[in-house]
Amino acid sequence: MKRTLEPLFVAVLLAAAGAAAVAQVPPSAAEAAAYAGLFRAAHTGDVVTIRSLLARGEKPTARDGHGRTPLHVAAYAGQREAMRLLVAGGADANALENDRYDIVTIAAVADDLHTLREALALGGSAKNVTSRWDGTALIAAAHLGHAEVVRMLIGAGAPLDHVNNLGWTAVIESIVLGDGGPRHADTLARLVEAGANVNIADRSGETPLSLARSRGYREMVSILSKAGAR
Repeated sequence: MKRTLEPLFVAVLLAAAGAAAVAQVPPSAAEAAAYAGLFRAAHTGDVVTIRSLLARGEKPTARDGHGRTPLHVAAYAGQREAMRLLVAGGADANALENDRYDIVTIAAVADDLHTLREALALGGSAKNVTSRWDGTALIAAAHLGHAEVVRMLIGAGAPLDHVNNLGWTAVIESIVLGDGGPRHADTLARLVEAGANVNIADRSGETPLSLARSRGYREMVSILSKAGAR
């Protein structure tokens, strides 16, 4: 007999995972105002100052109070030329800040295709395990219905069937944390077309197909059924 989770536990899981979308902590206005050196220049995109500071030996590996490097700060601000200069100056494109986000996941959650493309070009990996949920940029993007971001991450080799510490894949998150609308259906379709496993069940034994059916997400049910979901 299929084991089912208690409704309260399911609600707790959904609430916890829903918080993942806002778990990233970009610099606050107060933090940004207090920045100096490379942090300030990264936030504002002041490439002249970045070049000067790097030439004088300032390290791009410094951390602020939230564990962000200047590269994280530049990624949050979408300052792509600053990102290029910082990586050229020795910044780690795969560094994680305190909540374990990297520049690829930062851009993916922001639905910022240009910054995501830059992050990948600079050596950021779509395969990194990120966030307190042991997820990936792909799972975060699927959760949010960022279909074009999902497409780009798939092209960059993101693991299609990674299971996070909630027991969910990108396919499952597109369903249980989506709204069943066009954006999430498109996201699911891109995952399925790329070869994501449509039969990995959650911890309660519910498959993506049963999860979509229980929510009345007809388009998702159709996508999954055509892909051979059970």
